[in-house]
Amino acid sequence: MVQKGMTNLIKTPEQIEKMRVAGRLAAEQLEMIAPYVQKGVTTDELNQLCHNYTVDVQQAIPAPLNYHGYPKSVCISLNEVVCHGIPSHKKLREGDILNIDVTIIKDGVHGDSSAMFIVGNTTPLKRKLCQAAQDALYAAIKLVRPGIRLGDIGAACQQIAEPQGFSVVRDFCGHGIGEGFHEEPQILHYGLPGTGMELQAGMTFTIEPMLNAGTYKCKVNKKDGWTATTRDGQPSAQWEHTLLVTDDGVEVLTLRSDEDFPRKISHS
Repeated sequence: MVQKGMTNLIKTPEQIEKMRVAGRLAAEQLEMIAPYVQKGVTTDELNQLCHNYTVDVQQAIPAPLNYHGYPKSVCISLNEVVCHGIPSHKKLREGDILNIDVTIIKDGVHGDSSAMFIVGNTTPLKRKLCQAAQDALYAAIKLVRPGIRLGDIGAACQQIAEPQGFSVVRDFCGHGIGEGFHEEPQILHYGLPGTGMELQAGMTFTIEPMLNAGTYKCKVNKKDGWTATTRDGQPSAQWEHTLLVTDDGVEVLTLRSDEDFPRKISHS
């Protein structure tokens, strides 16, 4: 019996080509918004810029808008917000760190990526946290190839985060992606090596580790039903890429031009 939601694990060559396009558009959107992340700008203004760029320039659809009632076109998570922050009239201040999470739909498939931004000068702790979250993402990506298991990905994230005194969020995870926004499998960012589902060529999914400066425990705003913050008010950081498992490694479908990281990694 096929497990529900598992039938679309392996993408067709046609789907993969579409996902390369969608992934590139997600990357370009983060490149586009970067110069606008400045002190005094509101997160809603950033949201509107992303929305207009998606619809008018990329001729694509902002996947978060109206997704299960989510009211905006991107998620913008400031400081202690772990994820799913709703853009608002709040102005960016010196020292803020923020995650901008974009997902676009183009030709029926999704491209999903997020990046951290620092407003001016921030504290050494926040800067270190942002770097550690990106390092955790990269360490996990470098492992991806057919035959490794999901637990290997989670363990790789933990091995970067925890020696530096940071915790890995348990409440949210990466996910399969394609024609669906959130597909199987779930990609935990903590775990034991050698456990979990074995990766196969043709799988597409996100890795998106969320690291907290304090406890990994989170709480969701009861009023809006979305905004997740750290329980202790300590800052949080996250980076995300959409990935394709290739025959001998991995392809980063959402790689940005500012990243010093390979688009394709081969283990053959």
